[in-house]
Amino acid sequence: MRALFPTALLATLLVMSPGLVSAQMKLSPKATAPGGMETRYFTSIDGLMDGNADVILKETRQGKTVTAAVLDVCYPVAKNSDRKDRFVVNLQVSGQTLTGTTTSIGAKAPVTVKLTRKPTGDTFEFRGQIGIGQSVTEVTSPDNADLSEKEFLDNQTTDDGITPQPKDFTEVSPEAIAVKVKLENATDFLKSLKGQDVEVTLASLSVGCDALRAGEQTINMSVDPERAAALLAKFKAMPGVTAAGWTAGIAEMDRTIRLPAADWRDGDKINRDKLATAIAGVLSKTLAAKPVSQSFNAATGKLKLVFKRPNQDFPALELTDTIEVAGLVSADKPGASDKLMVWIGSPSTTTADESSGAKLNVSDEATADEEGDQPDDNGSIEALAKELKGQRWDADKSVWK
Repeated sequence: MRALFPTALLATLLVMSPGLVSAQMKLSPKATAPGGMETRYFTSIDGLMDGNADVILKETRQGKTVTAAVLDVCYPVAKNSDRKDRFVVNLQVSGQTLTGTTTSIGAKAPVTVKLTRKPTGDTFEFRGQIGIGQSVTEVTSPDNADLSEKEFLDNQTTDDGITPQPKDFTEVSPEAIAVKVKLENATDFLKSLKGQDVEVTLASLSVGCDALRAGEQTINMSVDPERAAALLAKFKAMPGVTAAGWTAGIAEMDRTIRLPAADWRDGDKINRDKLATAIAGVLSKTLAAKPVSQSFNAATGKLKLVFKRPNQDFPALELTDTIEVAGLVSADKPGASDKLMVWIGSPSTTTADESSGAKLNVSDEATADEEGDQPDDNGSIEALAKELKGQRWDADKSVWK
């Protein structure tokens, strides 16, 4: 059976293990004053599972001796896999030998750790073996430094990006919501979304090391802005949900305008078709193209506008440009508001031969030099703001202007 941990992986584990010294083991000169109690950490993933493993070695020191140590390793279940497993082992110290056994949390594979630690000035060297299941790997890891508890905690600070009650949609996006749910409830929560008009972000289904250690997973979704508040209220009441709110999404403030809602409402509902028609009318002028279709996604509420125009690269060939523009229409903040916000994405253009008779096959793939170029929308946002009597966002002053 192929070793789960390559040598480099185990080497890094050793990098993390320096703090596991016995009561008689000498510590580096950086240790606390004699008699003081201190917690130190070793964190490094250099070379560990090709840089994909996450290791924490925590040790408790009494003066210049180590009284307790814990090794926490999170790693891919297989090479190039996004799935993670994790083991946490309490290490026993005997002289310079550090040993421990446990079982991995996910695969329930037996884990054995046997390391020796040697102080080398201000750092530590580790050698030994780590076994997971039937795989045993030799470990060699020199020059490992430690962190104070404050330094470690500062580095561990994470932000789930969830804003439960945003004052408006200038920092978060109207269609983007997120839910933090306990791992033991995550499967049931996700299954409850089947058949619903909700679009789950695939990347958020991967349970990373932070989630494994916290015991909670953050799931990102896109929903129709008009249903976002009601869905969040429903999600907050579901088992295992610890946080829910809006998060970052597609809306970028430099391509967003705010406008009075009165002209675009039917009762308490936004007349999105009427507004989409007005937007298409403006863009047809700035893009010099004929509107073909407009539609709203039932799950996410995203607007899709399609235009066509004759391609001007070689007019005699009668090629056609098809331009797609994404958009989003919503209130400018959660709850009741007399303002709307409209976000319009950059246009995406494809070219094809749509003339009668035999067709010219055209490759529309961008070259490497062209991929970074932003398509020219000919002042579409400025034109929309003027036509719809809207305001643009002033990023320097953080105000609408």
